[in-house]
Amino acid sequence: MDKIVVQGGRRLEGRVAASGAKNAALPLIFATILTDKPCRLTSVPEVADIRTACRLLEMLGAKVERPAAGELIIDCSSVSEFEAPYDLVRTMRASFLTLGPLLARFGRACVSKPGGCAIGSRPIDIHLQGFLTMGARVENVGGYADVAAERLRGAHVILDKPSVGATENIVMAACLADGHTRVENAAREPEVVDLVDALVSMGAKINGAGSSVIEIEGVPALDGFDHRVMPDRIEVGTFLIAGAMTRGDIFVEHGRAEHLGSLIGALEASGSTVRADAKGLGVYTDTRPLAISVKTAPYPGFPTDLQAQLMALMTLANGTSRICETIFENRFMHVSELQRMGASIKLSGNTAEVEGRVTLKGAPVMATDLRASVCLVLAGLAAQDQTEVLRVYHLDRGYENLEGKLASLGARVSREPA
Repeated sequence: MDKIVVQGGRRLEGRVAASGAKNAALPLIFATILTDKPCRLTSVPEVADIRTACRLLEMLGAKVERPAAGELIIDCSSVSEFEAPYDLVRTMRASFLTLGPLLARFGRACVSKPGGCAIGSRPIDIHLQGFLTMGARVENVGGYADVAAERLRGAHVILDKPSVGATENIVMAACLADGHTRVENAAREPEVVDLVDALVSMGAKINGAGSSVIEIEGVPALDGFDHRVMPDRIEVGTFLIAGAMTRGDIFVEHGRAEHLGSLIGALEASGSTVRADAKGLGVYTDTRPLAISVKTAPYPGFPTDLQAQLMALMTLANGTSRICETIFENRFMHVSELQRMGASIKLSGNTAEVEGRVTLKGAPVMATDLRASVCLVLAGLAAQDQTEVLRVYHLDRGYENLEGKLASLGARVSREPA
């Protein structure tokens, strides 16, 4: 098991390229189940969750080739298994996105229920209710959701909340359903739009992606696709915050301002200068940040996946900030680790009150989830002395070569055996 070692106090400067988005690549990988034609994906990040997704497809009978870095060619013409086992689903909840494509193409899917996770409950009932509305039969057998339908039928599906996973699962299933499907209270995230763009290139008939209402007209079959995964807006945001924390001047290639409006607003309110052009996003900071307050919300609100990183920035702010987490009930586990580094944070329900300090002090800390792990690395960049971040297998689920990219910007950071 590895650890990340950070020697703090270095200003970050230069350019860094964002990878493709893990949260976009995963549903795209599972969308290949919808067709018996080969599909090609490029700009796929080299992270643990992608390897898990490919392993799951291979277990189902698909052929997965990796002809070059960041490229996948997937052929699901020989899929013959319809079960996503617990051993894989428990390590990557996105495995549940196999359910919609398997059900739509083969009429059967048996997927382990993922249960809870470190950051809180993410129930899958909203997915299953959508499939029930579309005429599927759902049985709960030994911790698995066993879902069957001779052919799904179009339906009016109203989601209880704008769940990204449920939106993606139901839209994929509706592409091969009989008739018209209308999904209301749909998630509006850019990753949903990226998936729909690929589905449309396969021959799907979909309108409304990026809005709260998505309309799908089912078709008998879909073709393959050749699709480039969108840039990872969470990675872009993470680097922008890293620049602000170190009073740096960095430019993140492939960053898109339209994906990060809420973060850009927060950084500018805290005193940073953010610049955008056709090639990416940059941040320049030369003073101590000002305290601001944010509340996480579904897109286009402030992303829960950037909450921990912003909190790390606010530990150094001039004044007291308040961060309200409305998406997950247990996404403040990084607080105790930041406190080990000298941060002053008080929790009250779903709100953290952060009294800014002039500096943090390096310390051994432990990651509890993906975004908490990178939050602690960012804190280490700005802290005095050395910080050791343990359990970085969380980090490897979603960030490609983070330590190498930070080092290219001037950070003193390395990966070492724990």
